[in-house]
Amino acid sequence: MFSTAKHNKFGSARTQVGIKEVRDGILILPFNRYRAILSTSSLNFELQSEMEQDVVVETFQTFLNSLNCPIQILIRVRELDIDRYLEDFQRKCQNETEKIYIEQSNSYSEFIKKLVAGNKILSRKFYLIVPYESKNQLDFEVAKEQLNLETEIIIKGLEKFGMNAKTLDTLEVLDLFYSAYRPDQAKTQPLHKQILKEKNAEDFF
Repeated sequence: MFSTAKHNKFGSARTQVGIKEVRDGILILPFNRYRAILSTSSLNFELQSEMEQDVVVETFQTFLNSLNCPIQILIRVRELDIDRYLEDFQRKCQNETEKIYIEQSNSYSEFIKKLVAGNKILSRKFYLIVPYESKNQLDFEVAKEQLNLETEIIIKGLEKFGMNAKTLDTLEVLDLFYSAYRPDQAKTQPLHKQILKEKNAEDFF
């Protein structure tokens, strides 16, 4: 059973964030404020030639000047759950009958275990937070349409210098906050669509 018990520390964090609801992947905040979140790929700027770097900088300046709204950049560093990865890998290998593949699978598992022994394996992910605000109460669909327009502009702008981006859906948005404020629980009880159907979204952030 997925635990949705409220923790004092967690409740305080939720109050500070000020999220009222997550609907269709959009954060609904107090005072007619809305946010969409994009996950983006990254560029290894240091590995590019000087000419390539100049092109990226110029394109990025053009991209920033084309924006109709301010954006926030979020960088999340998370510890990877290697144990879960190995469990899934070994489960998939259980039906393997070829001896050579079984030996290779076992060798790979042992290699990964030795590689991560005593070390944390971290992943770094990048996000853009796109805002929309209104002084007056408005229909959610209007805010959603405006955010969709803004995110499309941003996605196309990023593509010009080789970056890919996608808008997070409701499950992905919830997982972003869930893993930030309940990291230990997120490792043992990851979110999935069935849980989202059974529980209220606000139980996860």
